[in-house]
Amino acid sequence: MPKKWSRRDAIRALGLSLGAAAMPTLSFAVDEQEQPILLPDKKIRLDKPVTAITCGAGNRGNVYGGYALAYPEQLDIVGVAEPIPIRNERYMKKHAIKPENSFVTWEDVFKRPKFADAIIITTPDDLHYGPCMKALAMGYDVLLEKPISPSEKECRDILALAKKSGRIVAVCHVLRYAPYFVKLREIIQSGVLGEIVSIQHLEPIEHIHMSHSYVRGNWHNSKETTPIILAKSCHDLDILRWMVGKPCTHIQAFGSLQWFTNKNAPPGSTARCTDGCTVEAACPYSALEIYYRKRQRNYVFDLPEDKSKQPEYVMEQLKTTNYGRCVYRMDNDQPDHYTTNILFEGGLTAAFSMEAFTSYDGRRTRVMGSLGDVVGDMTAFTMTDFLTGKKTEWKQESDGHGGGDWRLVTDWLNAVSKHDPTLLTSTIDASIESHVMGFMAEKSRKEKQVMEVKL
Repeated sequence: MPKKWSRRDAIRALGLSLGAAAMPTLSFAVDEQEQPILLPDKKIRLDKPVTAITCGAGNRGNVYGGYALAYPEQLDIVGVAEPIPIRNERYMKKHAIKPENSFVTWEDVFKRPKFADAIIITTPDDLHYGPCMKALAMGYDVLLEKPISPSEKECRDILALAKKSGRIVAVCHVLRYAPYFVKLREIIQSGVLGEIVSIQHLEPIEHIHMSHSYVRGNWHNSKETTPIILAKSCHDLDILRWMVGKPCTHIQAFGSLQWFTNKNAPPGSTARCTDGCTVEAACPYSALEIYYRKRQRNYVFDLPEDKSKQPEYVMEQLKTTNYGRCVYRMDNDQPDHYTTNILFEGGLTAAFSMEAFTSYDGRRTRVMGSLGDVVGDMTAFTMTDFLTGKKTEWKQESDGHGGGDWRLVTDWLNAVSKHDPTLLTSTIDASIESHVMGFMAEKSRKEKQVMEVKL
């Protein structure tokens, strides 16, 4: 049995305390939903900045690239590949990139001899494999947005080439760097909860986020992009595997597309919310309400600088793109609820649910051990000692990824500068198993059987 810690031992060793820790932000440091990004708490000193080329100047490319604006002594973005002209131009301007280092596609980058230390790959999911393999072959280190690839074979190919080339590949499993999960893992591994018997973990996507990204948005079709268990929830499979510290042996999944289908389209609805839909005012997924009236998630439209032109521009986008289509009349196939049962080595079980229909987001976690339990919501958790009944709380401000985005970049830059992958917790080696779990979960869901997980 693990060592039983006293409450005082736990507080001292794990740094648990009452009250919230204030986290610093910068006005220009925002994520893809235009929410503040928490700054890293670790200060590193490099002999010189790591130079990088960004392949994909969309939302995540700007999140990771934005680090260079705050810490130019650590990261220098010297090139960009982006086929959408306005994104390319804005990224060039933001990072003062020379015209000769601006490319339309990722293929164009590698027609040039190596001219940077690293490549940041934030292309669409199905375009991760090509640039990553080419980057490794040419001697670049890589920061790779998750998922590694929609294909298990391609994931394994990247792992093999990273090993062969000796280059660093950091997978953007940013939750590993979020203080909430870091602290939770310390508690689980410390033994203060006794033997961990089971975990319940919930990812509430939030209903508007679901309609935006997985019904209307870029990930609405799993065959053209990535199954939602990888596109959205490989974070969660990864964080469970990382916190537990034991391999997964078996996995079973259930889920389906239940609501966002043509059969649920209400009478009076139209192909687009802009087509005179008679029930638009009563629909919680109205594109007119979300994007035009409330001006939410407008980052996807690459708005013009002139604010007076933005409303007309948004309306035109709703009339011509998927974002204006009825959520019940899209060609989407992603499940809107997904339940996964996981068996880890030694008998520990985890139940993970991804749910579309919530009014809130942010992960919820319950850890149940033989001597105590933890209940948390990504900004705070409460640990209860079964013997004394005493409760210890931990709180901290958070952002969309719990403060993990730029903490990951800090460690990646440190690892690249020192060429030491042990400075990372999300190397390709560490991240590959949770991807295999995702592939097996999707196979289980489709075939309705328990799958054995093998590496």
